[in-house]
Amino acid sequence: MPHQPEGVSRKGALFYQKDSVGVVPKRKAAKRVRKEEEALRDPRWQQLAQVLVEHSTRVQPGDKVLIEATDVPEEFLCVLVEQVVQAGGVPLVETRSSRVLRTLQRHATEEQLQLLAEVEKFRMEKMQCYIGVRGTLNSAQMSDVPMEKVEMVQRLWWKPVHSEVRVPRTRWVVLRWPNDSMAQQANMSTEAFEDYYFRVCTIDYGRMEQAVQPLVEWMSQTDRVRLVGPGTDLTFSIRGIPVVPCYGLRNIPDGECFTAPVRDSVEGVITFNVPSLYHGKTFENIRLVFREGKIVEAACNLTDELNAILDFDEGARYVGEFSLGFHPLILHPMRDTLFDE
Repeated sequence: MPHQPEGVSRKGALFYQKDSVGVVPKRKAAKRVRKEEEALRDPRWQQLAQVLVEHSTRVQPGDKVLIEATDVPEEFLCVLVEQVVQAGGVPLVETRSSRVLRTLQRHATEEQLQLLAEVEKFRMEKMQCYIGVRGTLNSAQMSDVPMEKVEMVQRLWWKPVHSEVRVPRTRWVVLRWPNDSMAQQANMSTEAFEDYYFRVCTIDYGRMEQAVQPLVEWMSQTDRVRLVGPGTDLTFSIRGIPVVPCYGLRNIPDGECFTAPVRDSVEGVITFNVPSLYHGKTFENIRLVFREGKIVEAACNLTDELNAILDFDEGARYVGEFSLGFHPLILHPMRDTLFDE
């Protein structure tokens, strides 16, 4: 008889495995392990996966679904894959590391980014759905990527893959994954933040879809908008611009109704009392002055970096969106755009 590993014996063609309760058939032991793993899963993960698959992307039988996950627990990805399969979809998964992405971007070359874009664009063109889950463990991870590298990444990699293919041609949704870093940004304990996160992200978006309709009608009939507050007196027109309600189809969490100003109509000054985190840097006390729709003055704690962003292309100094947010559970800023906006 060939040597058997410790704890395993052979009886005919059936393997047996020893555990704390005695010797059990291997198939039964594996089934027990699966049940134990399922019992350890956070039940809120299943609820979130259902929102992403059934509501946000509305996966249909035969849909190819790309799941891109950065610093996200494997256990949740397993739940998400199972949910896609249950809906009849074909899941593809790519796991990423924010530390590796930082290193790639710091040393990026045009040749490298063009090759990445070519490969990922080919893949994205075959997808019907996209779910992006980002759980960066350090919110400042990308803070030392030079701005010229950030510009290259946006222009050569992000734009051809996401702006030109994913956004217009797939049913997509993006979200952050809760972790210690996000809890710290929100000035909350990790446990309290996780409770808050899952309540916010799994709200009844179907009900929200119905509740927003009167706001859509009101904004569609509006011409002039004036925003007044400390350091703010801004006017513009939204006449004739389409109004789009948001209820969990693209971002999680969600809850807003947006349109856009007539390009040259924005006049005045606006001062933001909420900090904004962008590529690992926190911009605070942003003050923008508009004339004929264009930002002619911009200042904050990182004025040079802010103006470099606004000089990215010809349209960056013009406003592309105006919205009213109404998620009933998001009441305080936490330095995360998907929540704060």
